[in-house]
Amino acid sequence: MGPNRARAEVEAVIDGEPRVLKLTLGALSALEASLDPPDLIALIERFEAGRPTAKDVVGVISAGLAGGGVALAPDADGPAVEGGVAGAYRLAAELLTAAFADSP
Repeated sequence: MGPNRARAEVEAVIDGEPRVLKLTLGALSALEASLDPPDLIALIERFEAGRPTAKDVVGVISAGLAGGGVALAPDADGPAVEGGVAGAYRLAAELLTAAFADSP
């Protein structure tokens, strides 16, 4: 079964496995707490301006994995996303768009 777009789910291949990612409220809260300063609006603005940091990208994808029920090990280097670095940036942007887009 594929991702449910009405629930803001996004599918991606992470570490060689198909995964469904979702930015739940809890995942967003944890993501926000990891930011310096803790500000989701600033994070979104960096993505909109095309200037997210690698930390932003890893944080968004990790939060999406957690919201989808997969937690990364604390010492993990970050998820290996199909498409490499460019794929990771696209996935993070897609997750934010899905989470904050108007519902259909």
